[in-house]
Amino acid sequence: MELSKQASSLWAKKRSEDGKQEWLPLIAHLVDTQNVINYLYNQWLSPGQRTLLQGALTETETQHLVKFIGFAHDEGKGTAAFQAKESYNRDASLDEYLSSRLARSGFNDFESLHLASARESPHALAGEAILEGFGVPASIGAIIGGHHGKPAGKIPVGQIANYTANYYQSDNRPELQAPWKRVQRELFNYGLASAGYQSVEEIPDVTQPQAVILEGLLIMADWLASSEYLDQEQQTPLFPLLPLDQSWEDIEPSHRYQQAMLAWDAGGEWNPQRIDLTDPKQDPYKKRWGFQPRPVQAAMTQAIGMATDPGMVIIEAPMGLGKTEIALLATEQLAYITGRDGLFMGLPTQATTNAMFDRVDDWLAFLAKSQDENFQIRLMHGKSQFNKQYQALPNAANIYDDDKSGEVVVNGWFSGKKSILTKFTVGTIDNFLLMGLKQKHLFLRHLGFSGKVVVIDEVHAYDAYMNQYLYKAIEWLGAYHVPIVILSATLPKDKRQELLVAYLKGKYGMAYRRQLDAPKDWENTQAYPLLSLLDGLQLKQVTSFPGQSDQQPTRLRVQRLNIANDELITHVLHQLDDGGVAGIIVNTVKRAQALAELVPADVDLMVLHSAFLATDRMAQETKLQAAIGKHGKRPDKLIVIGTQVLEQSLDIDFDVLYTDIAPMDLILQRAGRLHRHQIDRPKSLQAAQVFVMGITGPNEYEAGSEKVYGKYLLMKTDHFLPDEMTLPTDISPLVQEVYDSKTDENVPDITTAKSKFTQDLACEVKKAGVFQIADPKLRPGKTIHDWLGRDLGNVDQDEQKAGAAVRDIQETVEVILVQHTGNGNFLLDGRPLSAVQPKEIAQQIIRIPAAITPAYEIDQVIRQLEKLTSRYFLDWQNNVWLKGALALPLDENNAVNFAGWQLTYESKLGLKYVKEGDNGGQ
Repeated sequence: MELSKQASSLWAKKRSEDGKQEWLPLIAHLVDTQNVINYLYNQWLSPGQRTLLQGALTETETQHLVKFIGFAHDEGKGTAAFQAKESYNRDASLDEYLSSRLARSGFNDFESLHLASARESPHALAGEAILEGFGVPASIGAIIGGHHGKPAGKIPVGQIANYTANYYQSDNRPELQAPWKRVQRELFNYGLASAGYQSVEEIPDVTQPQAVILEGLLIMADWLASSEYLDQEQQTPLFPLLPLDQSWEDIEPSHRYQQAMLAWDAGGEWNPQRIDLTDPKQDPYKKRWGFQPRPVQAAMTQAIGMATDPGMVIIEAPMGLGKTEIALLATEQLAYITGRDGLFMGLPTQATTNAMFDRVDDWLAFLAKSQDENFQIRLMHGKSQFNKQYQALPNAANIYDDDKSGEVVVNGWFSGKKSILTKFTVGTIDNFLLMGLKQKHLFLRHLGFSGKVVVIDEVHAYDAYMNQYLYKAIEWLGAYHVPIVILSATLPKDKRQELLVAYLKGKYGMAYRRQLDAPKDWENTQAYPLLSLLDGLQLKQVTSFPGQSDQQPTRLRVQRLNIANDELITHVLHQLDDGGVAGIIVNTVKRAQALAELVPADVDLMVLHSAFLATDRMAQETKLQAAIGKHGKRPDKLIVIGTQVLEQSLDIDFDVLYTDIAPMDLILQRAGRLHRHQIDRPKSLQAAQVFVMGITGPNEYEAGSEKVYGKYLLMKTDHFLPDEMTLPTDISPLVQEVYDSKTDENVPDITTAKSKFTQDLACEVKKAGVFQIADPKLRPGKTIHDWLGRDLGNVDQDEQKAGAAVRDIQETVEVILVQHTGNGNFLLDGRPLSAVQPKEIAQQIIRIPAAITPAYEIDQVIRQLEKLTSRYFLDWQNNVWLKGALALPLDENNAVNFAGWQLTYESKLGLKYVKEGDNGGQ
């Protein structure tokens, strides 16, 4: 296609570095991006995503639209305001060279241009204004205006009229304006024709969910087309800039694009297969995990496989039954039926995420070998660099170089904000909740999730504030027709209903109310186990599982225990007279540490909570699983003391359990770690026993527990907690009794506690809505203008800020703990820093407790840490692993006085902190 000299002289990128001056013609970048987005649409998007984008369009019409958006995204760079921009490092000679080239091409007097309000027309907004002026629908124009991460608040009516010179060089001189108007129209027509359109009237409107995914795809394509090299070492070129003596005529666009895609090629496309449940020799459970499925597993897998339009699947089943295996097979089934090609597995904590990663990695390795493809995985939490199994995975580029296949690999291009674009991801639930938070580049997160099957484990573990983000994210998954699997052993029926309704609202709008086909009184069923499955607008519930009797019930004796800490440890030791493993789960780190200090030195002890160095915590998790996990080598006698991290998704087994009072579902989760496996136990511990602590009197509870959970749920749990219970039979009835407001009348003196609970809940719901995106608009023509409105910026670049935003927790500071003495600087294990690799130093991180960094003092605390770091470790700023890190130097006793607190660290107990001048407690 012919292009005028004026159009080919416009620049898109320019750079001066080490005396080397380079540029990229605008037309080259537009064609590059069009080629890339077309490749991503055809080769990278899942079939389900392509179906979503097509909507009522044909496949050809959709491809035309995708190609047009890719080309037109930087139309706004063909303006006087953009072409007059200085280069990044203000290389005057480079700027003058390109300006004179424009002047010689017919943009008269351009070299003397000075614009008073150039910043009022940033190129993304300018592109939207130009395109909408040419008749492009607003729903498409908004995508162009938002391709740098945030759309405009409204259609830019009046933008060109108010800032005419920014677009055409002059407000009132037609002879200067004419070349700009001509070249903008030329580029627009070039984009139409290259996309396959005859006229602008052929460009369709799209729905808001379609626009969000198109925006995400455009951002991804633009970033890829703007990547000069695949890696930081600049060994593999993608879309490099040109020397100044080369121009558009010197480029072979197709060859340039093909070479770049060969180098970048993500590869490893997963083609899910139908699971055959009729042939015993091909049993999927046996082939993947080496065991015959339990009746519940087999029945649920069969029901899921029979769905024709599956949406949400909720699996309620006892702890230890094998819900994870059901979910992974469901992922394969749902991916096959709905055209998805990846997985996101979300869990409550980093500890549970690490434990689950190993299981998903093994499952994915089976799929990779069976398909003879390399599948890419990402562990998504802030401490992934400490997970040895993840770090040991091969790099995708190296695997391809070695021509190996059938492997699970890691691809470094998918990092930072691009992480969620990895096809297979395991991460903390924050990554999913952030789908509902207004933040720049949110479109990439939605793009990543829209192509996957989403599995959410331990869904009961989220509080009222987090639930608001959970429901919002689920609503958008419904809009994308993404299948989602919810797992829980202890799900209140009201929450089950809210989860289902959120998905239905997203997929069908409020019309679902009239059209839903559901069993009678489905909202109140207490059947257990229970499979709830949305198949289109039909809700199916499976409550009967033939052969279920092969699962032996566990009877638990429950005893309240209100004794002092030292007496408690004596009680535990007495229980272990004949050996065994005792688990003590408490509600605060402070309480865990206090109890751990009372355990005699000659008794094996493991402590697990959040206040450990990342390396120590990972070591403790690994040691714990090796000792009392499935197939673990159990010690003769062991006490395990921990906080809530022990109650979720960890496949560990206690002989006797002690737990602080907590809401009923969490008590039951903790009880699920008791007598979990079929093993021999000490004679005195063959009957399962749960001792419930922290009930200090009638409606009175240990202060830490009440602060964490509130009095209302503790009172209801205390009231309905029986002296004996049978798992799994009693799980659902006990959970429903506590969470059903109708049972409040059975609990004496609960009015005040309930009133506070209701007020707090309303407050949490209101607070969660401040930075939350709106519900999806499903009608064509509803734009993404103001979709992000008042946003939180780039919070997902900082995991702590992101977590604080969706978990309603106080932001704190992460530091590297080192020992600074007169003899030098050391790790806490005694090794000199000079003898340790920077990567290992970077792993010695811990989060300072929130009590030390209240919100109004956090900046002051950071300044103190920055001074300490620059005083002792100034050279860190020159290292890629340590740049920006904050150090907290401890003395030879691993202690320091900091910010009015005395902090000490012990590898067995973690970080302890005491207010200066306070002789007791933390």
